[in-house]
Order: sequence, then structure tokens, then C-alpha cells
Amino acid sequence: MAQAWQCQPPRFLPRPALELPPSGQARRTAIDGYVLALSWSPEYCRGRMRDPAARFQCSGEMGDFGFILHGLWPETKGANYPQYCRAVGVLPRRAVRDNICLSPSPQLLQHQWAKHGSCMANRPDTYFGAARLLFNTIEFPDMARLSREPERGTPLTAQVLAERMADLNDGLPTDAITVKTNAKGWLQEVHICLGKDFKPRRCPIFTRRAPTTAQIKIWRGR
Repeated sequence: MAQAWQCQPPRFLPRPALELPPSGQARRTAIDGYVLALSWSPEYCRGRMRDPAARFQCSGEMGDFGFILHGLWPETKGANYPQYCRAVGVLPRRAVRDNICLSPSPQLLQHQWAKHGSCMANRPDTYFGAARLLFNTIEFPDMARLSREPERGTPLTAQVLAERMADLNDGLPTDAITVKTNAKGWLQEVHICLGKDFKPRRCPIFTRRAPTTAQIKIWRGR
């Protein structure tokens, strides 16, 4: 499946809509670390192939994505993470074009900049540059092959997926990786916990995750 380096964006990309901080949602808590959130695109796109709002990610016109960047999120020492630290304007077209293959939705890019990037950087290119650098360092396992292991009688758990990712990435321990599934056990996201130095660290206990022993399923797409 294609990752960001294989995608082919169209010549014209729309600018997203402005996103203002919702009333009472701005929080300027101290940053203690970060989360690199990776979304499993085939699961997100299931049933959305003809959804205009998901056109760039799910229609196939830019490629068939595997993992995409959901976002780079600042964390604090509890669940009250910082968000919407200041109002930001609409992303310039260049910022959308430079990052559309990383997060294939103009509005998702705007949302991440408004909600999370506003707490981390003064300029969108600084925020997305850090996110892109971190994303591009990650090696991913063969997800199609991994998805077939239960069919061969090998149980696939959240811990197994974390171990496969850790095996491919030096310095990334399994306890820095959390797996998120939907109510039916299908993989939705993988989160990588980072310290203030952007190096992997053990995920805090308040982090939402599937139990390590939870059986998971991986949707391969159409």
C-alpha cells in the first residue's frame, strides 16, 4: 500500500475552512511530551470511497494509503493536554500542498494546526516539518501479510503489532507504542509516545489504548 512518498496530489488543492477554538476548549497546559498519531487509512476509508469529504484520502486518485499521519499532539502530565492555544489563520496553499501526502485531507491539516500546532509552533511549516520528519523515520511492517496471520492460525494481538513495529525501528520500544481499535476489534490507529526531546518514551498510564492481549483485525481495503 502506498505511503506518503508514493502519492500523487492533483494540481489543484482547495484551501480548508477556518477553524476557531470552540468556546471553553482552549487549554494552555505545560507540555511534557508528544504523541505521533498514525491512522490506518484502509479502516478509515471503509465505506467512504465516494464521500466527497474524504476524496483525497479514500477515492484512490492520490493512491491507496496505508498509514497516514493523523497528527503530532502535545501532551501534559495528565489527560488535560494543551489544545487551541491561540487562534490561527487558514493554512496557505503551499502548506496544504507540502503536507497533503502526509495527511491527505486539507481540513485535517487545518484541524491539526489549529488544535495542536498552535501550542507547539508559531509557523505551520515548523509544526508540519517536525511532524513530517518524525513520520518519515518510521518503518512499517508488511500490514497485508500481518493481517493474514490469524487466517493461518497465528493470533494477532496489540502486543504483536507493537513488537513488529519495534523490531523494524531501532530505539523504539514496545512500551512506547499503543494500539487503538474500534468496538469490533479492527485496527484504527497506532500511537507513538515521545518525550519532550521527541525521542520514544514509555506511554503514560492515562493513555487510551487497546489491552496488549486484545485480539485485533486489520482491514486490507477494497
